[in-house]
Amino acid sequence: MLILGLNGSAHEHGNTADLLTYGLEEAAKMGVDTDLIFIQEALEELDNPFCTVCDPRCPGACYQEKKLEEFYALLAESEGILVGSPVYFGTVSAQLKCFWDLSRKLRNEKALINKVGGAVSVGAARFGGQEHTIRSIHDMMLVHGMTIVGDGHESADPGHNGACSHRPSIKDDYAIARVRVLARRIVEVAKATQSLRKG
Repeated sequence: MLILGLNGSAHEHGNTADLLTYGLEEAAKMGVDTDLIFIQEALEELDNPFCTVCDPRCPGACYQEKKLEEFYALLAESEGILVGSPVYFGTVSAQLKCFWDLSRKLRNEKALINKVGGAVSVGAARFGGQEHTIRSIHDMMLVHGMTIVGDGHESADPGHNGACSHRPSIKDDYAIARVRVLARRIVEVAKATQSLRKG
């Protein structure tokens, strides 16, 4: 079983990556494989990183034989996805939005239906738009038919929408605890619902 982390930040080794890493480490303790991908790395290869709806059926022509195609293959292979974004003007980063907009081929193939998803966000202030950003990530996942979980677990408490951090993430003990709970929930629900997914 693969649990994938998506770093939607402009920084490969910044606060969002740190928070995602804590979550993936917790998931790995439960006996699953994990991988963390840096979205911007794939977008930089494209002539145009924005979806122009060149074809309603979306054959993925704009990213064939590029790293983005590899990343989408990992999404299709995964059983659970932990998505992270910093707060940019009260919502997700442009990198994450572009990545998700370009995933229309996966949506047409119903490749992410019933995959388990959770969200994390990092802001410059304690109340800096993190929950709005997480809800935007949830909306993106719902359009793909994913199953969304929050940071609640029988080992903790019912939880909330996801893990919200105030930078620097490595010093936000509460956020670190919540992303670990969220990761446990993703793995647990992914294992319980494995029969619902294709392949």
